[in-house]
Amino acid sequence: MGRIKTWEELTIQDNFLFQKVMQNKRICKHLIERILGIQIQEITFPDAEKSIDIRYDSKGIRLDVYVKDENGRIFDIEMQCTNGADDELAKRTRYYQGMIDMEVLEKGEYYNKLNPTYIIFICTFDPFQEGLPMYTFRNRCVEKEGLELGDQTTKLFLNSKGHSDTLDPEVAAFLRYVDGNAPQGEFMKELDREVVRVKKHDEMRREYMTLAMELRKFKEEGKEEGRAEGRVEGRAEGIVEGISQNNQFVIKKLVGRNMPIDTIAEIVGQSPQYVQQVIDGMQIPQPANR
Repeated sequence: MGRIKTWEELTIQDNFLFQKVMQNKRICKHLIERILGIQIQEITFPDAEKSIDIRYDSKGIRLDVYVKDENGRIFDIEMQCTNGADDELAKRTRYYQGMIDMEVLEKGEYYNKLNPTYIIFICTFDPFQEGLPMYTFRNRCVEKEGLELGDQTTKLFLNSKGHSDTLDPEVAAFLRYVDGNAPQGEFMKELDREVVRVKKHDEMRREYMTLAMELRKFKEEGKEEGRAEGRVEGRAEGIVEGISQNNQFVIKKLVGRNMPIDTIAEIVGQSPQYVQQVIDGMQIPQPANR
C-alpha cells in the first residue's frame, strides 16, 4: 500500500497542495487564461473543493479546482499523476461532464441553459503517447471536416513530458515546474511563492496532518481486517485475500470522503482501474423508507 507523504514532501503535483495554491484567484485566473487563450474578468469559487452528488445512488465526484467566470463558463482543473487503463482518463472526463451538467439541470434549468464547460487535466505523463504537450478535444462531425457540434464542451489534457515549444511560454514554464524544474518567469515565480506561503501556513499544515492521520487510521483498520481474514483462512490464499480485503476497506472509507480516484490509487498502491472496479462493486446503501 502506498506511503502517505509528509507535509514537507508535498509538491504542486499533490492534490492537496495544488487545490490550496489554486485558491489564489489571481494565479488560478491567469493560468486558465493562458491555457485556453481567453480573457476572463472575474472568477468565483462555488466551493473550495466542489463535490457533486446528484442522487442517493450516485457515487458522486469531487473536483480539484472548480470555478466560474462572469459569463457563467465553468472550468474544472484536475491534477493527474497516475495513468490507468487506456480509456480510463477519457471516460472520467465524460463522467465529470455528465455530473456537472446534471447539477445544473437539477437546479431547474432547461438544457439550453447548460453552461460552456472546460475540463482540464494536468498530467505528469503523456496520456495519449503522441508526444504533444497539449491535447484539446471537442465534438466534431466525422463526415464534414471543420463542422463542430457546438455543445460548448471542451476537454484538455496537458502533458508535462511533452515538447512545449508550441505552447504559450507561461504554460510551458508551468508544465516544467509541475515536472519538478525551477520556476521560470514572473508568473511561475509568483506561483512558487504561493506554494511556499501555503506550506508555511500552520492551519493548512494541521488540516493536511489531520487528513493524513485519518488515512493512516483507515489503513490500520483495513490491515486488521486483512489479518483477521488471513487467520480465519489459515493458508497462503487467506493472506492474499486479507491484503485484498485491506485495500477494499480503505477504498470504501476514502470513497465515503469523496476523495479522487487517482489519490486513492496512490494511497493503496493500486491502479486507478483497480480502484474503479472496487467502487463499481460497492453496495450503495438504500435510503430508509419514509
